[in-house]
Amino acid sequence: MSKRKRITSAEKKLKDGHGQGVGIDYKPWLVIQDVSSLGRSTRLKGIKIPRQYEFLSDLERNYFYLLEYSDVVVDIREQFPLLPAEETIIIAGELGIKHPVHPQTKEPIVMTTDFLVTKLVNGQPVHIARTLKYKDDLMDKRVIEKFEIEREYWERKGIDWGIVTELEIPKEMALNISFVHAYADLKNNVFFSDFSEDDVDMFSVYLITQLLSEELTVREAAIQVEEVFALPTGSGLTLFKHLIITKVIEVNLMKKLDVNQVVEIKAIRKDYSEKVKAI
Repeated sequence: MSKRKRITSAEKKLKDGHGQGVGIDYKPWLVIQDVSSLGRSTRLKGIKIPRQYEFLSDLERNYFYLLEYSDVVVDIREQFPLLPAEETIIIAGELGIKHPVHPQTKEPIVMTTDFLVTKLVNGQPVHIARTLKYKDDLMDKRVIEKFEIEREYWERKGIDWGIVTELEIPKEMALNISFVHAYADLKNNVFFSDFSEDDVDMFSVYLITQLLSEELTVREAAIQVEEVFALPTGSGLTLFKHLIITKVIEVNLMKKLDVNQVVEIKAIRKDYSEKVKAI
């Protein structure tokens, strides 16, 4: 009965579309409800692919922020299943490693990789598989054994696989992206929903000119925009975050963003830089 239950569970996930599709149609194999005991789970809506993402740790979430901000990443599929399960079972046998099993039924489970990422390299899509793990966990022999199965699975698929630890993720950059991530789209923002794109462009150009003065803090520049255009309190900072996450302005994200400090603008997107020069 336990074996039939395991197969039925996997088949149900497949029937429901889990672990399949690309872009907005992809559904992760594992969702938060499946592993609620982990405690550090997070759901986020993506920007480049506007669907709900499921993360099972802070490490996964932080890595996602970096992927979202990257210009070369075009698709992100989290909790990606290593199917068919028979492949990882065979690999485990060949390596002399015990395959992961369900804690109750003791039957083999479907293994997953944290991220299957699609990048554009010379205009062509290239897939890479990445597993996230805290460095201290790499001292666990059982963890390494399961990674060997995973590594071999992807090698046979011809896909680059690697482990990412917290040492490879700039925490300050991830925190900065998390600070601005929700502000990519202002269409439904309470401050700007009644304004046209031309209006928002006008506000943005003015804010950029204030920031370029290098005399005003971000907060002071934001207040200037609000006063000049009679905008609600808080809308200036919202606009600042929007300009960063949409890459209209480039700032040093390796340093903590502090709106009470002067922030150096390293570059301005071409379409906006021409508007700024015209002032």
